[in-house]
Amino acid sequence: MTVRDAGADTGAGGAHEGGCTCGDCPHGAREGHRRAVAAFLRRCDELAAGRGLPPAVAHSASASRQWVSEELTQRAEAVAEQSRAEGAVRLAGLWLRTVYAVWGAVTALLLAEALTATGAGWTGARTAALLAALAVAGALTAACLLHRARGGALAPLIGEDNRISTSRTVAACWVLFLGYAVLLLSLRLAAASGHAERDALIDGLALAHGAGAVTVLAVVCAVAVLVRRVVATRVHAQRLQKVPAHRPRAADLLTDDSGRGAFTDIQYIAVTAVALLFAAVRLARRPDRLPDLPWGLGMVVLISAATYLAGKYAEGGRPVIHSVVRAREPGDLDGPVRTGDDIEIRGSGFVPPGAQSADRLSRTVVRIGAVDVHVPLIPVTGGFRNPTDTTLTVPVPADVEPGAVDVQVVTAAGVTTNRYPLQVTE
Repeated sequence: MTVRDAGADTGAGGAHEGGCTCGDCPHGAREGHRRAVAAFLRRCDELAAGRGLPPAVAHSASASRQWVSEELTQRAEAVAEQSRAEGAVRLAGLWLRTVYAVWGAVTALLLAEALTATGAGWTGARTAALLAALAVAGALTAACLLHRARGGALAPLIGEDNRISTSRTVAACWVLFLGYAVLLLSLRLAAASGHAERDALIDGLALAHGAGAVTVLAVVCAVAVLVRRVVATRVHAQRLQKVPAHRPRAADLLTDDSGRGAFTDIQYIAVTAVALLFAAVRLARRPDRLPDLPWGLGMVVLISAATYLAGKYAEGGRPVIHSVVRAREPGDLDGPVRTGDDIEIRGSGFVPPGAQSADRLSRTVVRIGAVDVHVPLIPVTGGFRNPTDTTLTVPVPADVEPGAVDVQVVTAAGVTTNRYPLQVTE
């Protein structure tokens, strides 16, 4: 990008506009990543159609396949680097958007109180509610400033896999809400002048009124801690494949690692949102005590949390090789597996959730005896024919000694499959 172009794309306020790809601003990072992805997809379609191959390798099917795989792997790494740069820029700017959202909510509360106070008049409860909101907003703003490089106040919600955690988000929402409710009652208690009013506010903090909400808070916080432990234990035991995301997204709250909608996450978020809305209405109607969440609604939240936790126990699994056969092109004769032949590995779980991008697919390795063979990328229009989640095709290199050898697959998440015996003849 030339100096003249930079000056043309930069407005009076210093904001980059147009086709900026400098990477120093969110727009430039997004545009650079978008162009890199578009160029990569065009190159994939060209190679899938057989165009763009060097004449030196065009005469050999194995040589052209190897060249195509290396070309796409190098380009995929460049695209992944652009994606990581975009994610870092987006994450660094997330704290400011969070601050805007927090103070926007405070402004909305102020407007709602002003509109509803037209007939009833302004009360001490409205003042306490506004002061409590200002205190919470100030604390969140301070957290955003302290952790602005990691997403601001949302940093505690981002898991080790660089995705927004559903369980942590639900627990944080309940903690914030009940913390706000206790702060509201504390401010009202500090401003109360009569003994009867103080006694009523202290009685409002009794467990008899807030038992349902407190129970829900305890359960969702326990689920957040337990889910982290379950996921970490299963990853270390290679019973769950985890591939870090390039950047956290809001959609992580409702989807699994592969980006598909997850029932357990969706129902947990939906039930939590309904319960929080009900509790907020109860607090608004009775600001002199903790919101009395009915036990029926509380049990619905607990069942939803149990369903989410059970889903975490059930998801994933170790990749498995079911069979290894000699890959035969149309017209070839049947025969045993020899060095130089292609073998087709059939099974499941070869592509971990979230590893569908080319840079992750290129990290899949097949171990034949003592030789590691990188799985070649074979493009087709709109994707890749190899590798897939159920089949892998790799050549048997000349370094493999004839005889009985074991075949294993090492996925992009670093998880190894079972050993499958293969007989290689001379």
